[in-house]
Amino acid sequence: MAHVVIVGAGQAGAAAAAKLRALGFDGEITMLGAEPAPPYQRPPLSKAYLMGEMEEERLWLRAPEFWAESRVTLKLGAVVTAIDTGAQSVTVQDDGGTEVLAYDELILTTGSTPRRLPAAIGGELAGVYTVRTLADVDAMKAEFVAGRRLVIVGGGYIGLEAAAVGRKLGLEVTVLEMAPRILQRVAAPETSAYFRALHQSHGAVIREETGLDRLLGSDRVTGVRLKDGSDLPADFVIVGVGIMPNTAEAEAAGIVIENGIKTDLRGATSAPHVWAAGDCASFPLLGAQMRIESVGNAIDQAELVAENIMGAGKDYVPAPWFWSDQYDCKLQIAGLNIGYDRILTRGPVGEAVSFWYFKGERLIAVDAMNDSRAYMVGKRLIEAGRTPDEAKLVDPAVEMKTLLK
Repeated sequence: MAHVVIVGAGQAGAAAAAKLRALGFDGEITMLGAEPAPPYQRPPLSKAYLMGEMEEERLWLRAPEFWAESRVTLKLGAVVTAIDTGAQSVTVQDDGGTEVLAYDELILTTGSTPRRLPAAIGGELAGVYTVRTLADVDAMKAEFVAGRRLVIVGGGYIGLEAAAVGRKLGLEVTVLEMAPRILQRVAAPETSAYFRALHQSHGAVIREETGLDRLLGSDRVTGVRLKDGSDLPADFVIVGVGIMPNTAEAEAAGIVIENGIKTDLRGATSAPHVWAAGDCASFPLLGAQMRIESVGNAIDQAELVAENIMGAGKDYVPAPWFWSDQYDCKLQIAGLNIGYDRILTRGPVGEAVSFWYFKGERLIAVDAMNDSRAYMVGKRLIEAGRTPDEAKLVDPAVEMKTLLK
C-alpha cells in the first residue's frame, strides 16, 4: 500500500491530506506536526485570537475526529530530524522516541519562521515577541493590559494588525518602520497612506524612516534605542520584520534551495518523489523562483501537489488573494502588484475605497478597503486576464458589476 508522508501540519499540510482523500487516494497518509496543536488557521492569531474574541478550538481547520475518520495518522509534537531521499525515509523524534518512516511520496509543507532581532541587540530579552504560532500569541496575551506601552518593530501587516489590537485594548502603541513608509514592500504609497491615517486616527504613533539601534534592559526589555540616539520606553516589544522559509531539513537532504524549497510548476522538488507547498516552497513565476506567503497559496499549491501525486500532471497557475483586518477596516487584496507602474483610485465612497494596480495597460492587482464588491470584481477581471474601462473604473457612479461586461 502506498504511503504519503506530509512534513508540516499547517494550512498546506492539512489541505494536501484532505485533497488526497477527496481524490480517492486509498493508501496510508501520515502528517507530522512539530506543534502540539492540531492543524489550525494562523491569520486570526494576530486579530481575533489575540483580542480574546476567538477560542483555540475555533482556530482548528478540522474537528479532531476528521483526521481519524479520513484515516490520516496525525502525529503532533513530532520533529523531523532527517530526510533520506535515497532510502525514501524520514526520521522523526517525539515524546515516544525516534522513529523512521518509509514513504512512497513525501510532501514538505514546513512553513516559515519569523525573523528575530539578533541577540547582540537584545532580541532574546524577555518581553520580546514574534507572531507566528499559538504558543507565540499565548505567551504575549497577558501583556495586553490597558495603559501599558507596546513598541512594534516593523510596519508590515503583522505589525499593524498587532498595533490595532493594542489600541483597541487601550495600550500606548508605537510602530517603528525603517523604510520610508509602512507596507512599502507589499503595497502602493496610496495604501500605505490609507493605513497610516487609519492608525493615527486611532491614536497609534507611526514612525517611518526610523531605525532601531538596540533594545534596552538587562533581563527584560524596558525600552528601545533608536538610530538617532533617542530612547523610547516599552513594557514589551513585538517584532514583525518578515519570515524565513523553513528549509533546513530539505537542504540537509540535498534538495535544491532557491528562495525556499525549489519546485517546478507541478510542485516537484529536485529529489524524486518529494514535493513542496506553502510558505516554504518557491515556484517559477515572472522569471524567478517566487514564494507567495498566503493562506490561498498554501491551499492551492498543496491541493495541486495532491492532484499531481494522483497523476494529474497539472501546472500551478496562481490566483493570489490576501486579507487583513485592522480596527473596523477589512482590506482585501487580489492579484500580485509586482512591477506595477501606475495606480487608479476608486472612491472613497463612505468608508469604501480601492486602489487598482496597472502594469502598462493590464490590471494586475487591487487593494480594496471595506469594499468587497471592488475586490470580487477585481479578482474576476485579473483571473480572466481582462482590463476594465478606466473611466468607468474611477467613476463611483458606475456600478462595479458593469466593469465585468
